[in-house]
Amino acid sequence: MNDRYDAGYGGENENQYELVGYDEYGRPVYRQAAPQQAPRQPYDPYAQQPGYGYDPYATGGQQPAPPYAPYGTGPQQSAPSYDPYGTGTHQTGAPAGPYDAYGQAAPGGQQPRVAEQTAHIPQQAGPAEPERSDPEAPARPERDYRTEQFAFVEEPDGDSEDVIDWLNFTENRTERREEAKRRARSRLVALVVVLALLAVGGVGYLWYAGKLPGLSKPGGKSGTATTAAAQNRDVIVVHLHNTGKGGTSTVLLVDNTTTKQGTTVLLPNSLSLTDDNGNAVTLAKSVEDDGSAGTRDALGTVLGTSIEGTWRLDTPYLQNLVDLVGNIDIDTNADVPDPTAKKKGTAPLVHQGKDQTLSGKMAVAYATYRASGEGQNAQLERFGQVMQGVLRKMSSDPAGATTTVQTLAQILDPSLTDKDLGTFLAKLADLAKSGAYKTALLPVQNDGTISAQAGASVVKEVLGGTAKSPDQGSAVRVSVQNASGVKDNTEKTRVALLNGGFTFLDGGTATGTSATSKVVYADAADKDNATEVAKTLGLPTSAVTKGTTTANANVSVVLGKDYKPSSV
Repeated sequence: MNDRYDAGYGGENENQYELVGYDEYGRPVYRQAAPQQAPRQPYDPYAQQPGYGYDPYATGGQQPAPPYAPYGTGPQQSAPSYDPYGTGTHQTGAPAGPYDAYGQAAPGGQQPRVAEQTAHIPQQAGPAEPERSDPEAPARPERDYRTEQFAFVEEPDGDSEDVIDWLNFTENRTERREEAKRRARSRLVALVVVLALLAVGGVGYLWYAGKLPGLSKPGGKSGTATTAAAQNRDVIVVHLHNTGKGGTSTVLLVDNTTTKQGTTVLLPNSLSLTDDNGNAVTLAKSVEDDGSAGTRDALGTVLGTSIEGTWRLDTPYLQNLVDLVGNIDIDTNADVPDPTAKKKGTAPLVHQGKDQTLSGKMAVAYATYRASGEGQNAQLERFGQVMQGVLRKMSSDPAGATTTVQTLAQILDPSLTDKDLGTFLAKLADLAKSGAYKTALLPVQNDGTISAQAGASVVKEVLGGTAKSPDQGSAVRVSVQNASGVKDNTEKTRVALLNGGFTFLDGGTATGTSATSKVVYADAADKDNATEVAKTLGLPTSAVTKGTTTANANVSVVLGKDYKPSSV
């Protein structure tokens, strides 16, 4: 690019450009110079001066152009001085002063303004308009801009991408906030639903348990009783038959599937039941006479519970069972002599102490042992200890427990198959190993009925039933006083009378002894009852006499030294 001051003068190109100034960045700005026919000769399209400059249409002579002095030296006819900013005045015919590219006047004189259009850059302000000395002078005509006078510069905008990124960031952050709000609302709704369900479930449970004041479950007297009754239990009855000495011992095995608690309930032989004929009999009598089915039904009626099956366990099978499970470890409460020992002073078969290991033979001896002067309940408790020890050593796997039962080769009651018994014992074994197992004795009164305490502690809590002892109003009441000098005769007499359907009344122990036994009745209507009592106790009918009886007794019995009780 040519940025000479005289770039617009001369040259052979038709499109010549001349420098008009610099923009705000210091870059030169040019404009297209008007075509010239002669050096420094302005072209006047409207007027032609004869003899001045070049006239392409002239037919006559033409004066030669004055010589060109680029720096304005020497006498010559000067061309109109150049005014790049259009100051508005110029001189013709006068000597041209020095050329100034920025339109400043030379020192030697004032530079006239050139009456021509000046360049203007759209991005910049135009040349300053000089103040007019004459207000009445005509206003300067508006400029006529042409397209080629404008230069459009397309500057890259680096902020556009930043703006787009910021908009995207703002939009994403807004979306994240909205999504977080939606999640929070969803969680709040879920929490409210869960709390509502918990509240409804809690109220329902309290209503079902009968613990809501004034809104107890129909038929429930209290929350505890209702809860116990609503629990699920599996119950079987076990009868131990002593094939050596005779007699039976009965327990209930209870699996509470609701509370995950196992229990052995000890049932005394004096428990009063009702036989098939509606008569009151003892548990021991029912086992001997009515068998397993009748006794199971009678127990269910008295205890108010459902018993699924009966397991008759004779002492030889108990011995085999203990040997199969690999002996048992229990805390013994007495020294048990060897029942097969022929000499006195022989060392006991079972020693009293904690954590004693018992084999099958030792376990049977301990389970059936009843020391002199002990009641039947003491022997019953030992049997309960042996059963719990067997359960702790039994396999918790139903298949393994079933195999053990099948190995006994025992003929079971039709109400209970070997598989059912094995599965049941496996569940109790698991509870016994975990410590969720206990033994409870059913308290029975002298007349064989269940006491109120037993009804609350065992029948209701453990069995979930209601005690219904047989009506003893029509039974003959027999009072027994022991004058034989043998303490155990009272208990044996009680069992014998209860088994005979009589109501036993304890008359205590006499201060002295009597050689013979007596059976006394006061009312003649009770003579036959007295005779029946004598037969039941193994006394001769000659022992029956008329006399005075104790209060509330139909028949009174005094046991003498001649009384020989049968094995109970």
